[in-house]
Amino acid sequence: MRIPRSQLTVDELTFYIQGIFASDVTLKSVVVSGEIAEFKRHTSGHCYFTLLGEESRVACAVFRQYAGFIPKWPDNGDKVLVEGGVGIYPQRGVYQFYARRLVPVGAGAIDRARRELRERLEKEGLFAPELKRALPPWPRKVALITSGTGAAAWDVLRVAERRYPACAVVVVAAQVQGVEAPFEIERALSRVAAVPGLDCVLLVRGGGSREDLVPFDDERVVRAVRSCPVPVVSGVGHDVDTTLCDMAADLRASTPSAAAELVFPNGKDLEEGLSGVRARLAYAVGRQIFACHAQLDQTENLLATRMRRAVQGLAGRLDALEKGAASAAALCLAEGRRALAERAARLDALSPLAVLVRGFVTCERSGERARSICDLSVGDRVEVRFADGTAGAVVDEILHDT
Repeated sequence: MRIPRSQLTVDELTFYIQGIFASDVTLKSVVVSGEIAEFKRHTSGHCYFTLLGEESRVACAVFRQYAGFIPKWPDNGDKVLVEGGVGIYPQRGVYQFYARRLVPVGAGAIDRARRELRERLEKEGLFAPELKRALPPWPRKVALITSGTGAAAWDVLRVAERRYPACAVVVVAAQVQGVEAPFEIERALSRVAAVPGLDCVLLVRGGGSREDLVPFDDERVVRAVRSCPVPVVSGVGHDVDTTLCDMAADLRASTPSAAAELVFPNGKDLEEGLSGVRARLAYAVGRQIFACHAQLDQTENLLATRMRRAVQGLAGRLDALEKGAASAAALCLAEGRRALAERAARLDALSPLAVLVRGFVTCERSGERARSICDLSVGDRVEVRFADGTAGAVVDEILHDT
């Protein structure tokens, strides 16, 4: 029996194949190695080239939004790694590789790419010395960006524990080698920017070949290092290896351990410094206390002298006031006695008793003084008062003066 075949138009076939490509996860993001041929930049900003294999080739395109990250280094014959996805170009009915990033392979291409990018970034001032920031002398929290399984992380952590265990270390794992490394490093730098209370960032990886350090020459990584809100210390490779990240970082160390030595202060030095400060402070405080005691003694002596003089002065004044008061009292007393004597004399002169002393008498009837003969009657009993006593009498006769 003959199986009927599906009848499709060219567009339907093309779109059907395009759908197959689009649904394949592997083809969406793949890294392909090959040799560049027919590289050219279009006026639209897009780049086109052919990637050659041993027995085949594939047409490649880099759209404008990704072309800005590709330096001017690609030449025909250069070995590269191309990261991107595979799709269908319907207008020509061919499949095409849509590249998002190119990584040079081989010492010559790598050096040429790095040199071109360095010159361009230097013109922008990205490596200017005035952009470098000082490291905090006593960091409280440090982020460590490196491979989660590499020896560099343990080297840094050992140095941190030995030198300055008071500092918290936040490990941010990122791939530091391979095609995906630039994306992961850039993402890690973005993540640490949101860590609260962060003082510094360590970006490290161990040694390797010069090609292994290519991710640290990626433009996006270099710009991410420079735009980090806190100081960045790089410790990548060996002494002879200098990457563009090293130039963009605020401080560069030759190895991860050396970078950790720069970031984490020596706790023993701190203890010695604190001991010295404590000794100097104790000495200064002791001198100050001694000076205060001396000044207090001097003030006490001066105050005692002044108080003694003041008391002596007040005692003199008190003696003088006392003598003055005694003199004034004696004078007042004498004056009072004189005035009293005068008044007593006057009273004596006016006293009826004085009259009686001179021989006169008074006559009283029933306790009332008789002032006139008319106040008496014959037979009245009266008291006749003399100066030295009283005599009772009876009126037996009343004689009126003519």
